[in-house]
Amino acid sequence: MCAWLIAIALVQSNASADPLANLHVPPGFKIALYATNVPGARQIAVAPQGLVFVGSSRGKVYALVDHGVHKAEEIVVISDELTLPTGVALHTGNLFVGDVSRVLRFDNIAAHYRERPVSHIVYDQLPTDTHHGLKYLGFGPDGKLYVPVGAPCNVCVKPLPYSALLRLNPDGSDLEVVARGIRNSEGFAWHPVTSELWFTDNGRDWLGDDRPACELNRVTVVGQHFGFPYVHGGDVLDPEFGAGHTTQEFTPPVVKLGPHVAPLGMMFYTGQQFPAEYRNNLFIAEHGSWNRTEKVGYRIVRVALDKNGVAIKHEPFITGWLRDGKVSGRPVDVAPLPDGSVLISDDDAGALYRLSYPDHP
Repeated sequence: MCAWLIAIALVQSNASADPLANLHVPPGFKIALYATNVPGARQIAVAPQGLVFVGSSRGKVYALVDHGVHKAEEIVVISDELTLPTGVALHTGNLFVGDVSRVLRFDNIAAHYRERPVSHIVYDQLPTDTHHGLKYLGFGPDGKLYVPVGAPCNVCVKPLPYSALLRLNPDGSDLEVVARGIRNSEGFAWHPVTSELWFTDNGRDWLGDDRPACELNRVTVVGQHFGFPYVHGGDVLDPEFGAGHTTQEFTPPVVKLGPHVAPLGMMFYTGQQFPAEYRNNLFIAEHGSWNRTEKVGYRIVRVALDKNGVAIKHEPFITGWLRDGKVSGRPVDVAPLPDGSVLISDDDAGALYRLSYPDHP
């Protein structure tokens, strides 16, 4: 059984009839349901005109249509013939979908999403392993498509392209490794000022409740090695594979996010709706633990950075999906809408939420 299926099986979900019932947001913010009936909702991609696309772990890709009420009034299935089409990204009007071993493209998607559009293969030579095989896509400032390949295990030594972040041209050519030593990244974004690539990484399991930490990382040089499987969380040598290595050999995380919190999608907030103190802050979806004695994660966290990329604040931002040890949802991704509000996907509740700051002038 692959890792995400194990997690689904072992997390005891108590999804409420009202997914908002237990959620807490900072003063001045409002969270509302944007969509329900989106089973397995994972990565979000938003077109400039506000049309929302969602990948899922249930074999479908969705288009969500809001006719001006800040809520998806239509949910359209674009495709239901894929395996695990969790990754979605938009580029020059085309929708790119990551489906474990391949990347597909749906052309001129805004004009054709109601027609069950035909997909075109961009690249189909990625590993077929479903363990840590879920994809998260993004186009960088360089115009290239970035796609991760996780380790097909809890911890093991495998050749590239495993445990790496890759990039390729939009036509599928010139595949190259951007960063390696990454166990399982399903979230990355580019800093709006420096254009540096930041990404989350899930720490290994079965070293106890309190280690190692999951990671927030920054790529400063192409080809950097972030430690897996030799070092975890920047400071834990692997008991099997760490012999002969030191922690100093590898690039440490910028922020240790905590053990087993399972950080996934992330974004830098560049909108104008939230107060100025949130500008260029990172927001990270923590999917939550599945094998810890006391559950952790199940929240959105905020990381504020100084001009040098040093974290000066790391704190919970939206909480309540975990209450008294019971789970009512598992956030996966965060993405901005054109009006400056933010969407959050929840694959456990099959829902999307809209976070806004309604009193902003």
